[in-house]
Amino acid sequence: MKDPFIFLCSEITRDNALTLISWLRDEEVRRYLSESQNVTQELRQLIERVNLPVLTHLFNQNGRFYMAYNRQDRPVGYVRLIKQGAADYEIVIVIGDRDNWNKKLGKAVIREAVKTAFFEFRAEKITAKIHCDNKRSIRAFLSCGFRPERETAQLKVYTLTIEQYLKRLKGETFMSSEIYITKLDRDRIKGILDKLYESSTKPDNNIKKLQGELNRAIVVEPQEVSGDVITMNSRALLQLDEQDMEVSLVYPEEADLADMKLSVFSPIGTAILGYKEGSSIKWEVPSGTSMIHIKKVIYQPEAAGDYHL
Repeated sequence: MKDPFIFLCSEITRDNALTLISWLRDEEVRRYLSESQNVTQELRQLIERVNLPVLTHLFNQNGRFYMAYNRQDRPVGYVRLIKQGAADYEIVIVIGDRDNWNKKLGKAVIREAVKTAFFEFRAEKITAKIHCDNKRSIRAFLSCGFRPERETAQLKVYTLTIEQYLKRLKGETFMSSEIYITKLDRDRIKGILDKLYESSTKPDNNIKKLQGELNRAIVVEPQEVSGDVITMNSRALLQLDEQDMEVSLVYPEEADLADMKLSVFSPIGTAILGYKEGSSIKWEVPSGTSMIHIKKVIYQPEAAGDYHL
């Protein structure tokens, strides 16, 4: 499913300000905002004080402000790009109407805002500071290529550099692209690997490759992983050298080739771990080099709320 159409408008009208006030009355909309809790009151005072039809200059005093519109030319949210240094920006987005949540609008707004920051403002890095409990926003930023940088008790900080962004634009979906693994999956796989390393058995080449994938993966909480990523116990439709096959990615003790349950320690299992729907991976298998295309993630435990799997 493609992202919905979004247009960012830099002109802010009185009607836009009234729409913002309406959105920010909703406690759920304000819940994770780092903005002032008195923002609604401040907007009301601004409207009463300034009798102008266009208020753009007032909204841009502490950064660049945009209203986000959908294909029907209706406002659905807003974006703030706040300059943090010579070429760094912080991004804040809000989807204002709860009826528009879970429709991928946040992801579409992020993509447009990132494009603006990098190509219009020549930003070198964009930072998003997100409340630890705001799982929806975290998933949206991760799916747009932002990477975890640090976290505090309340906030998680994600960044995206111009180099990372341009790399994504080129469509590089091979060995160099990002993979995402949940902390739970990482710890379980690492536990099995540690036992193998402790034994006298010399690790084979595929075990070394799996270790390498764990080392380079972006590790996220189970509640934060995007629903189009292959995690452990996911089921996916693959195309392997032009042949379609539906497989499940499982731990070694659950592997069953007859039922197309592939161990994460198998060549194909290692190859697909952490990749997103739509990715293509060039990987060494016993018969040679194969091209694996992930056509669809049919089931993912985390997306289904099955965090125990």
